[in-house]
Amino acid sequence: YCNVVPLSLFILCSGEVCVSGHDSGPVFEEQPSSLIYPEGLPEGKVTLNCQARASPAASYRWRVNGSDVVIREDSHYTLVAGNLVISNPQHGRDSGSYQCFAINRCGTIVSRAANLKFGYLRDFPSESRSPQTAYEGAGTFLACQAPAHYPALSYRWILNEFPSFVQPDGGRWFVSQVTGNLYLANARANDTGSYFCLTTINMDISTKSTFSKAIQLTVQPDANPRKSAPNIRVRFPSETYALAGHTTQLECFAYGNPTPKLRWRKVDGVLPSKVGASADGPILTIPDLSFDDEGMYECEAYSSEGRDTHQGRVSVQAQPEWLQVMSDSEVEISSELHWSCVAAGKPRLIIRWLRNGMPLGTQVSHDSGMYQCVAENKHGTIYSNAELRVQVQAPDFRLNPVRKLVPAARGGQVKMECKPRAAPKPTLFWSRGTELLTNSSRVTVTPDGVLWIYNISRADEGKYTCFAENYLGKANSTGHLSVRDATKIKLAPSNADINQGENVTLQCHASHDPTMDLTFTWSLNGVLLDLEEPNGHYHQTIGDLAIVNAQLSQAGIYTCSAQTVVDSAVASARLVVRGPPGPPGGLVVKSVNETAVELRWSRGYDNHSPIGKYVIMGRSEHSHDWKRMRTDPVNIEGNAESARVIDLRPWMDYEFQVIASNILGSGEPSMPSQSIRTKQSAPTVAPSGLGGGGGDRNELIITWTPMAREYQNGDGFGYILWFRKLETPSWTVVRVPNAESSRYVYSNQSLSPYCPFEVKIKAYNSKGEGPFSQIAVVHSAEEVTSTQEAAADRVRTAGLENTARVSGLRPNTLYHVTVLAYNSAGTGPPSPRTTVITKKPPPNRPPGNVSWKTDGSWVTVRWDHVKSMDNESTVQGYKVLYKHEGQSALKVLDKGKTSVNLPLPKDNGYVVLEIRSWGEGGDGAAHEIIVSRDSGISVVMTRKNRVNVIIHFPFSCVSLIVSLIDTPLSYSFILFAT
Repeated sequence: YCNVVPLSLFILCSGEVCVSGHDSGPVFEEQPSSLIYPEGLPEGKVTLNCQARASPAASYRWRVNGSDVVIREDSHYTLVAGNLVISNPQHGRDSGSYQCFAINRCGTIVSRAANLKFGYLRDFPSESRSPQTAYEGAGTFLACQAPAHYPALSYRWILNEFPSFVQPDGGRWFVSQVTGNLYLANARANDTGSYFCLTTINMDISTKSTFSKAIQLTVQPDANPRKSAPNIRVRFPSETYALAGHTTQLECFAYGNPTPKLRWRKVDGVLPSKVGASADGPILTIPDLSFDDEGMYECEAYSSEGRDTHQGRVSVQAQPEWLQVMSDSEVEISSELHWSCVAAGKPRLIIRWLRNGMPLGTQVSHDSGMYQCVAENKHGTIYSNAELRVQVQAPDFRLNPVRKLVPAARGGQVKMECKPRAAPKPTLFWSRGTELLTNSSRVTVTPDGVLWIYNISRADEGKYTCFAENYLGKANSTGHLSVRDATKIKLAPSNADINQGENVTLQCHASHDPTMDLTFTWSLNGVLLDLEEPNGHYHQTIGDLAIVNAQLSQAGIYTCSAQTVVDSAVASARLVVRGPPGPPGGLVVKSVNETAVELRWSRGYDNHSPIGKYVIMGRSEHSHDWKRMRTDPVNIEGNAESARVIDLRPWMDYEFQVIASNILGSGEPSMPSQSIRTKQSAPTVAPSGLGGGGGDRNELIITWTPMAREYQNGDGFGYILWFRKLETPSWTVVRVPNAESSRYVYSNQSLSPYCPFEVKIKAYNSKGEGPFSQIAVVHSAEEVTSTQEAAADRVRTAGLENTARVSGLRPNTLYHVTVLAYNSAGTGPPSPRTTVITKKPPPNRPPGNVSWKTDGSWVTVRWDHVKSMDNESTVQGYKVLYKHEGQSALKVLDKGKTSVNLPLPKDNGYVVLEIRSWGEGGDGAAHEIIVSRDSGISVVMTRKNRVNVIIHFPFSCVSLIVSLIDTPLSYSFILFAT
């Protein structure tokens, strides 16, 4: 038969049959898009795209405004593949709504509609524009009166000549993009001029502009321009409809003198942050609209003269959008199919259905074909496509016959499936020989044709046939059931209990039918183990599983499975792995005071060994390393879940960890607690390094070492100085309110030169004062005589340099510095004198207790931290200089730690090492070592006239130190093992 489609007279003939499993209906890969074409463009072309994937390949037809597009040789329409090409398009002939149809023998689909519209912009009228007059200080506007156009225009205004465009000028001018009018908040005399409205239209393939005749604006000057309150003249609509996902703009502009400022707000909510800077301008831009942006918006114009407001609502609508689409379906004849397509949109959508491009309900002789669900509202139309195939077929086992040989284990069960292709669904039944099988205690035949046989014996071997029948025909298929010996576990794994790091073997042996292969698998807590992982913890030998270096994560239920193709047998055992405890949980800090806190925690896993004790670790803001804290009680027992941490410093930030341990070791620490700050208290120590002296005439300079943050104990920190002349009764008290301060200068014209003063100092903070330091004696400045100046060291600079480097100074010493200019006639007057205190020298001791250990091609060197004396600069790190045998240059490693790993040279060479501390005072004394790879001998040079030779005995922890006098002698050492 032939199915005539009235929609477009497309004919599908009975010879064109859609072949199931081979053919497929059309699916769009490219659909036409709407466009705007410039009117009057000569010799132009428009291409509307349409391409579909289909098997066999699709053919194409087009409709415009509901009528067929006729393709002829003399037509201006051309079909290129599926694309429609329109030559020399014209407004009256070709504008409209176009749709593409893709057709093959499986069905027809229709594309979305694409609108072809023509854009144009007419010229402004040739008549002259009437001149306008405005008074200084008053508001006014110039009307654009744009010519006929499509689509919307953008507007700018020109003053006097192109390209002098009108600028906002602090918000006095505004060009509306809705009307094109030019608004002026308050006129000024210099606004007089000729104004032109420039309109621009933007289309898909071109842009066009035109401008109006001149509008002469004359501003009448006024010696005292009148002030006026804001008056909103450009008002956005009381109801604005906008599309979700798009951008909308609201315009607002006011007259007024002085120039009003503008601000926007959302009356019934918070103004979206995405409006950005436009919230304070004449155009509020709301990008990427969502339904949350709906509501009432207000524009406020304000100045010193008053305010004015305007409100309007923004309603957000939405184009159709699919929430659920249908998919291709293949169903049997006479069955039911439920297709759902769900879409969202605003206003409410209209849903309709098409079959092969026609409205659903058109009389057809069969249901197979291409279906489309169409959802539309005034903002757009969307299509969802799917293919329906209705199957009609007699039973056929060729593609899926009953399994020819079905092995099964004796005592077990077997499943035999019967799945012929058939439509409608066939009736299925089984027979063994001539016996029709029905449900019994050992046999079950399900409605969908599955045969189950339970508790199988040798007597069940034989041929089994499935019969299928529907009204189109009959078919059958036969398989043979073969019964085998069952698989059984002969040696099951046993429960085991081991410590972390130990090894264990779980055994598993099984018997099985000798005609089949047997394989073993292992699982842990139901998860199959990967026994092929290299360097893993598991190794399998036939059925046995060896667990090497067991960890806590290896504990659990291990299941051995012995499998053949017909059955399997399983056996399980529990492995307990004992180890250090897991991390405690829920660590919280309670009851914080000046020097102590209370910690509480919950017990972690004991990992099968009772927790013996807890240790609390802590660190402050000035230390990155965790250290053990003092606690109350000192020893925290394993059943405890709280403790006090004591001896903390006031006003310091701390965080804590708890570590549990048992007889097998210490576990992982808990998660760090929340950082807390202890409460404040008065200082408990006095500043150190009290001294001073020097300075200018009539000055007493007092110096001290600033106290570190950890000793300040609170905020509002500073120093209190007490000083008096020696052997006088009254003290002068001075507060220095700065924690970083390190000196104080007391000036008094009555001060005698080099007069001794008693000085003491204490610290204070917002909680109180600390203890006094020991009294120090400091002298006021000496009288600087011509003799002293003559004896002073001098450094001269060449030319007009304004910097100089002074060397050879003593460390930790106060110096007076004066600068004089000189020329060939002599020196000029001195600058005001300043004082400089040189840095403390570096530590005079080399790093001590140096030890090392060689490991293959590397040596690890360790040393003790060098502690600075009071008169030495603080150690900030260490420098390690080293060179290999035969090298002349030393390599430098800056390290913040007290250990270093270095490469050893090949061929039994040696490494020369120098280790020294460093800080702001420079590099400290060096500790030199000579290390050899295999000799077991290292040389440490510590003093000029003595060499210590340290002899290491291989494979032992014993060393011999021989102290030699450094004279030009040679020594040999021989090591004997006994």
